[in-house]
Amino acid sequence: MASCCFPDILCWFQNLPSISQWKSKSLSLFICSSSSSSQSPSLNLSVTRADPVLQSSSPTIVFSINVEFSLIPVALWTSKHYKTDSRSSKLLGEETFPSLSVNFVEDVLHYNGNPCRTGNSYGLRVPKPELDSNFKEIFNLAFLTLVLLVCIYEAPMDLRSSCLNSLKNHLANCRSRNATKVLMKLLGSNLEEQWMRSINLAITNWILEIQASNHTIRTPSSLFSYSLSTFGLWKVHLYCPVIAMDTVNSTHSPPDERLLFSLNYHQLEGVIQFNYRVLKQQNWLDVVVNTDNIRCDITQLVTKALMEEKGEGAAEKHFPSRISLQLTPLVQTNILSVSVGKSSENPAREFEYEKAIEAGFEPPNSYLGIKVSAGETTTVSLKPWKFEESVHGYSANFNWFLHDSMDGREVFSSKPSRFALLNPKAWFRDRYSSAYRPFTRQGGVIFAGDEYGNGVRWKVDKGAIGRTMEWEIRGWIWLTYWPNKHKTFYSETRRLEFREVLNLTIA
Repeated sequence: MASCCFPDILCWFQNLPSISQWKSKSLSLFICSSSSSSQSPSLNLSVTRADPVLQSSSPTIVFSINVEFSLIPVALWTSKHYKTDSRSSKLLGEETFPSLSVNFVEDVLHYNGNPCRTGNSYGLRVPKPELDSNFKEIFNLAFLTLVLLVCIYEAPMDLRSSCLNSLKNHLANCRSRNATKVLMKLLGSNLEEQWMRSINLAITNWILEIQASNHTIRTPSSLFSYSLSTFGLWKVHLYCPVIAMDTVNSTHSPPDERLLFSLNYHQLEGVIQFNYRVLKQQNWLDVVVNTDNIRCDITQLVTKALMEEKGEGAAEKHFPSRISLQLTPLVQTNILSVSVGKSSENPAREFEYEKAIEAGFEPPNSYLGIKVSAGETTTVSLKPWKFEESVHGYSANFNWFLHDSMDGREVFSSKPSRFALLNPKAWFRDRYSSAYRPFTRQGGVIFAGDEYGNGVRWKVDKGAIGRTMEWEIRGWIWLTYWPNKHKTFYSETRRLEFREVLNLTIA
């Protein structure tokens, strides 16, 4: 079995001896193997002395991720060349490590399958991290993420499975998640999206490979979400490949191969933002939380050309059909009450009722005949999205439901009728180009705070002053596929569940 405890990568780099102390041309660090047997292939990190171009040139070194079969290394990844520190007993000077971390990050970004949608197309650069208390975690995270991608794409099958399971678990632990927050803040939003698309494309390919071998796998959502609490803002970022989401319902007949390709190679990208403030009253405190922005996008993981070559195009994809969020103070000793700021809606409905009877009598010279036809039309006007707030205990719940504009049913829990699927004028046909679409043109949704009342208000006794309170946010996002332009009877709904903890200091 592969080791579940990975070595401290930065520590190994920092303690490499100078070349003059080497007894061979390279040094190696064991990462993982397919079994405990010494004959099994292993994955190693190696540093090798590179031959100088000129005799007078300073020696350089190169790092590589290798698979070793019976002591014969095969390189799966190779770094840039780095100069050694000839004035020290150590191989590398401290100033080299930020450059190495940038090398790792850039090579992760190069695995992105849809570079035209990323920040690098605008000339953004990967910034060098500072040599501070967070550097070690960033360095190790960047390297092990690179190992994950190299494993998925390059490692042999018998080594890949065991190493990937260990890497996945390691990257999902608390330390790695905290390092991810720091790294994402360093990269900025555009490079963050590219980073997550690189990872989720690899995860998608990995899951498809396992499904093809009749195994099952679930990718933990904690690997793709993180939260920030700062300056009166709570923010949660979500990234998850669609294929890793749970299937809630689907038609019995599976989709054709080309449609399946289009559906699989997308990911959910979500941003949830709440504004909060603390208001001091005479006898208590008010903690007021307002919706700032709820954004969900379904973005493709491969290029448009590949989508059209192997799939049914990028427009055949899921769309958000329900978003449910729950905010709960984890310690409720000081909570006095909770109230919401928006009444339950009692929407007006517009009806158009039309009834007609037509009759005709044939001329006398023909056989006697009467033609009678009748028609009846009823039109109901409804908003496509409905928002509801509710309270359970001291938990506040926010729900957005997408409704079928034809019959008013909730989309996430229903399936289109065969008549609707055959109707070219159904609302879900050409849904990203219609003027009445319930989505953005790219197929996502944005809910801004100006539509959703005065938020939620918790009354808190003054004994909480000076404390940091924790709020839990739990969320569920449903994505539904109904055909857009492709002719098919297939439909499905998938769901993602996440949980994050947010902090609020009562000053």
